[in-house]
Amino acid sequence: MGSEIVMVDEFPFPTEITTTEALPLLGSGITDIEIHFLQIKHSAIGIYMERRIAEHLRNWEGWKGKTGSELAADDDFFYAIVSAPVAKYFRVVVIKEIKGAQFGLQIETAVRDRLVACDKFEDKEEEELEKIVQFFQTPYLKKGSVITFHFPASSYTAEISYAIEGKDEAKIKVENANVAEMIQKWYLGGSTAVSPSTVQSLAERLGTMLSAA
Repeated sequence: MGSEIVMVDEFPFPTEITTTEALPLLGSGITDIEIHFLQIKHSAIGIYMERRIAEHLRNWEGWKGKTGSELAADDDFFYAIVSAPVAKYFRVVVIKEIKGAQFGLQIETAVRDRLVACDKFEDKEEEELEKIVQFFQTPYLKKGSVITFHFPASSYTAEISYAIEGKDEAKIKVENANVAEMIQKWYLGGSTAVSPSTVQSLAERLGTMLSAA
């Protein structure tokens, strides 16, 4: 695939990762917020996905030939990506250090809001979110810490992990399909996604893949 790494902000991301199979890097970007005219960067993101995502998207009408900007503005395009039965892997590298409990709260809030909006937030979803909150309760996520989200093609689940320098990797499995879906939508939700730059990058790459068909 040419270069073995891609720099996202100041952090190297491999152009391909292997879970049960090789997944190429299809999109990247950062999360940030502007405070008093200063851009505060929080994390660098890499989105990995099976190449056959393009085959899945070709089954939908109207996307081939559109520009990356046109696709980035189309929420239906990203809903199709989320629903695609392909393996996905999100690699998030911490830029601005954060307590794990704060990151867990961000996930809980983002997922709960999305579940409530579509009337899918019930006791089972609440219990699953509480497990995620507890998972992130203790770590201190220093700059360079890595958080990953793996969504296998074969099941509506997710595996979340974090790795801090000098410590063993910690993992948790999310077995509630609604919660797993909304975590995907946090990163791949089009206009509601946490990182517009990542959405744009993914749209441009997928647009190129669709046009090449």
